[in-house]
Amino acid sequence: MNFRTTTILVWLTAGTLCFLSVVTAYGGPPPVVPPGLPPVEAPADNPMTPEKIELGKLLYFDPRLSKDGTISCATCHNPKEGWSERRSTSKGIKGQIGSRNSPTVINSAYHRAQFWDGRAATLEEQALGPIENPIEMGHKLEDVVKELTAIPEYTKRFQAVFGTGVTKDGIGKAIAAFERTILSGNSPYDRFKAGDETALTDAQKRGMQLFTKKGKCALCHTPPTFSNGRYSNAGVDAGKPKPDPGRHDVTKKDRDFGKFRTPHLRDLVDTGPYFHDGSAKTLEDAVALMADGGKDNPHLSSMMKGVRRAKLTDQDRKDLVEFLKALSGQYPVIEPPKLP
Repeated sequence: MNFRTTTILVWLTAGTLCFLSVVTAYGGPPPVVPPGLPPVEAPADNPMTPEKIELGKLLYFDPRLSKDGTISCATCHNPKEGWSERRSTSKGIKGQIGSRNSPTVINSAYHRAQFWDGRAATLEEQALGPIENPIEMGHKLEDVVKELTAIPEYTKRFQAVFGTGVTKDGIGKAIAAFERTILSGNSPYDRFKAGDETALTDAQKRGMQLFTKKGKCALCHTPPTFSNGRYSNAGVDAGKPKPDPGRHDVTKKDRDFGKFRTPHLRDLVDTGPYFHDGSAKTLEDAVALMADGGKDNPHLSSMMKGVRRAKLTDQDRKDLVEFLKALSGQYPVIEPPKLP
């Protein structure tokens, strides 16, 4: 399967002429990508279709994917809470509390790998992980397939989309296709970069300069997605009796202890609390830890030491917070559909 990238010319509501890039696998519909974002690429074996996206939306909101019928994907990745949740760490079936914060689905289509530790290579793989996690949805995929097969509307939709009955592979692909439509761009930052000098305040312009130069933030949080897709140790867990091993759990390499995927920074205003453990309650708290160069620990990443040497002032930190607010764009807020 090949991809075709198309550029279309549109007028935004403010009367600004803008180019949008869209991408599609041949034979599938092109998801419209907001201004400021790169094209979205779907895997060759999972092209986007309206029917598949609609099926994925139903599955995303369906709590029957969990063992006790109480938890859906949308429980921890709520569209009305920035496609994340306001809790520091997530609550699964039987009230069990997880150890990590639920990252937002927004722009997850651009991640090189999924989850904080990168243990899933694709959105398709990620979509299935929580279903069998004992403290999240706690179900068995083979039982989910049986239960969905007993629902005529699901069997009809799977047959129309995949030409098969309900399968675990189809569940993952449909949810992933839906999640690839959850995009956010056209932020004040994007409009400024497109030539609108009034899109940013003076404080935000100062913050942008700090972000790209003195603060060295852009080395890891690289535009346009504001993540380089790599892993680093900022010492968020430093001082805890049992620090989260992070990426080490995947690679088993000592140098990866305490490393976590560099998160995207768009829409931070709506997606707190922050860090993998949700320990930063406010954007100001998160900026303070990073501006201090993280917390000392044997595996602290070298770039954090560089940030520390920049010696950012209180005013610098305030300006950085204002700049990060300018990365909030326009993302879809979807109401739960009527389930079959």
